[in-house]
Amino acid sequence: MSGRLTTHVLDTAHGRPAAGMALSLYRAEDDGSFTEIGSHVTNHDGRTGAAILDGGNFTAGRYRLVFGAADYFRAQGIDLPEPPFLDHVTIDFGITDVAAHYHVPLLVSPYGYSTYRGS
Repeated sequence: MSGRLTTHVLDTAHGRPAAGMALSLYRAEDDGSFTEIGSHVTNHDGRTGAAILDGGNFTAGRYRLVFGAADYFRAQGIDLPEPPFLDHVTIDFGITDVAAHYHVPLLVSPYGYSTYRGS
């Protein structure tokens, strides 16, 4: 069985899933640059509905998830300063075991966030 990458975004300012948040996934290149390999929008449960990376595309390496936090909170009616304290939340992480499930959740508010390797 091949591994997969998933996420779950929770809006801690409102105490609910962050429905409608845009996110993009990037893979690191040998020269240190990053190439976008996918983009998604979270569903009503703050998830993408399907794995954001799986199958033959799920390879070992360095990755970056970028979450559109400021755009999401503005769409929720929160008046953010310009520039916002958190605009994009960027999480760099590595995948070593291509048979494992990597879950990278995000708990976010306009002024802070937390993440961890979930299950």
